Amino acid sequence: MQTPSLRTPLLFLLKMIGALGLPLLLQAAPAATNQIHTVNGVVRSIASDQRSAVIKHEAIPNYMPPMIMELKVRDPKEMKGIHPGDKISFRLVANETTHWIDTIQKLSTASGTALPEPPRPARKAGAELKPGSLMPDATFLSETGEQIRLSQFRGQAIAFTFIFTRCPLPDYCPRMGHNFSKARALLNASKEGPRNWQLLSISFDPEFDTPSMLAGYAKTYRGADAAQWLFVVASEPTLEVLRPQLDLKLFKDSGTIFHNLRTVVLDTQGRVYRQLDDNRWSPEDLAQAIREASAVPEKPAQP
Repeated sequence: MQTPSLRTPLLFLLKMIGALGLPLLLQAAPAATNQIHTVNGVVRSIASDQRSAVIKHEAIPNYMPPMIMELKVRDPKEMKGIHPGDKISFRLVANETTHWIDTIQKLSTASGTALPEPPRPARKAGAELKPGSLMPDATFLSETGEQIRLSQFRGQAIAFTFIFTRCPLPDYCPRMGHNFSKARALLNASKEGPRNWQLLSISFDPEFDTPSMLAGYAKTYRGADAAQWLFVVASEPTLEVLRPQLDLKLFKDSGTIFHNLRTVVLDTQGRVYRQLDDNRWSPEDLAQAIREASAVPEKPAQP
């Protein structure tokens, strides 16, 4: 008697795959999850290549408050005939890694002078800190409800970035959180790696980002392990001091927020070691900068 085997069922399965065709099997694979929202807004400015536009948009229910955001344009041809000051409707599409807008329609034409970009605080000559500059001390409210100061981490390399919890676009604040998470994992993966470092995610939304809000938000990126990574919020007076020093572009008006992205690494003496602008840096870039900054010999910092 022949011993039963899986050969016959396997041959049957292969024949079925051949009959149905591989494309049908591929169709069953899950696609990337896109969130799609229909939004109205007013164009503030348009990039020269028309691949992005700064738009003051209305609140998006269950997704984002009214904001002034630089949004990616999927097809620059859709911006033909659109000018600053025009009111438009569009689809905002976002997934786990990126976003874009499409299906752009002009609702009304700008009247009078085109709207400028959001106003920004005047910069004083020489105000922005450069590599080697001593970072002035600053106080924040932590997720635990405690006041913390930058100076209490002296002797450690500090990496900090600016976020706010109501920002859902994956290539803005969420990317900062994911990059910090991956950089922390890279640093912890090496047994010979430095241990004198600290991560700070600093919210610039003190009206909304309470300690309890920050504590819940933090779990999204670091899980239950809070080692060497604190989420804190800066007060408005603290932000006023930090903005010109770090070229942090931050504008708030009637519930809208406009901001750029700034990530800074301080060495063990509290001096600026490296600044990572925008969102084009990688977790590997951050981890390497922290390794280098943590190796700076400790000695009293000079103003």
